This record gives sequence, structure tokens and C-alpha cells, in this order.
Amino acid sequence: MHADKLGIYLNDHLMGATFGVGLARRIAGQNRHSVRGPDLWRIAEEIAQDREALLELMETLGVPARRYKIYGGWAAERMGRLKPNGALYRRSGLSTFIELETLRLGVEGKTLIWGTLLVVATRDGRLDESRLNGLLDRAQGQIDTLETMRRAAAGAIFTGEARTFGSDDA
Repeated sequence: MHADKLGIYLNDHLMGATFGVGLARRIAGQNRHSVRGPDLWRIAEEIAQDREALLELMETLGVPARRYKIYGGWAAERMGRLKPNGALYRRSGLSTFIELETLRLGVEGKTLIWGTLLVVATRDGRLDESRLNGLLDRAQGQIDTLETMRRAAAGAIFTGEARTFGSDDA
């Protein structure tokens, strides 16, 4: 019974990870020429690696990946592109700000799954606690970087401080 609950939980996070990879890559691509471009590309690559790590952990635990969850995450990321941003034909600074907040929240969720799997690892020798701790540490670093960017974007959008992102964003 607990295995079923863990399978549902892991697949829900797989859906979120699929969403997160798409969002991170989109943000990195849109800001590739900005001062934060390299950090955003690094985070996007790390998020993709973390999604792969989740799939590997699911395989280790014998939890099948549910394709409908993967497709749901993919579709949700694309639907998120349709949200109003205060500009009709171009991106606004608000778009970048909301996307950074969304990505940061997703990474927060990722810290929760790694922490949950650390609890499971105390009773299931198939899970490598040092690997999970490494994933948790990396996620915390991603949060720190994204929070710095989010605050800079907030300053640019809501107070008129100097811009940190590309010229299309603020």
C-alpha cells in the first residue's frame, strides 16, 4: 500500500519536473544575452539532470513513470505561456518575474521530494542517502540563485531600479 502512495507521489513530482525543465529552458533561452544568461542555462541543465535523477530513482524503487503525468507537465508548461502579462505583442518584465517565481517554487518542491526520499532511504537500502543529500544541496543553490534574480527583477519592474535581464524583459 505504501509503495502505491510513493508511486503516485513520485509521478506527481515527475510531472512537476517535466514542467520545470520546459520553463527553465524557456527562461534561459529568452535571457541568453543577459548578464544572468549563464546562470540560467546552468540551472536549466541542472533541473534537466535532476529530472533524470528522479527517473533513475523511480526505476531503482520499481516505480513506473506514468506517461500521462509526463504529458500533463509538458502541456501545462506550454499553456502557461498564454497568461496575460500586460503587453499584447511582446514579453513584459512581469513575464520574467512571474516565471522566475514559478521556477523558484518548483525548485522548492524539488527540495521536498529529496527530503522525503531521504526519509524513505532510512528504511530502504536501495536509495543512496549521499546522492539524495547532493541533490538537496544543489536544489538549495538553485533556490539561492533564483531568489537573487527574482529580487533583481522585482526591483526593475516595481521600483524602476536598473535592469538585470535582457532589453526585452523590463
